[in-house]
Amino acid sequence: QVQLVESGGGLVQPGGSLRLSCAPSGSIFRINAMGWYRQAPGKKRELVATITSDGSTNYADSVKGRFTISRDNAKNTVYLRMNSLKPEDTAVYSCKIEIKRRVGQSYRDYWGQGTQVTVSS
Repeated sequence: QVQLVESGGGLVQPGGSLRLSCAPSGSIFRINAMGWYRQAPGKKRELVATITSDGSTNYADSVKGRFTISRDNAKNTVYLRMNSLKPEDTAVYSCKIEIKRRVGQSYRDYWGQGTQVTVSS
């Protein structure tokens, strides 16, 4: 069974920084794209950032210039560095990873349980 575990969330003041981490456990053959999503109360889930297996990145307009997504393939880990945090960044942040469990199988999406990020003075 594959499970994703996020860490690094917490309470931070406006203008502060946090770094989120996400890594899977279980049997894995290969990982493709990785991404971070967030959902605030009363809002739909939105894409924050994605990174391909070759390191190509994309960001939501609301976080460009402030957030940086990266990956460590040796550790099967994806990170999200968040700088200059604003109260409107408050949300539950979840990671999504495309995983192929065994050779010959198709990729499918796996989701973490989410980590709370609260930006408040």
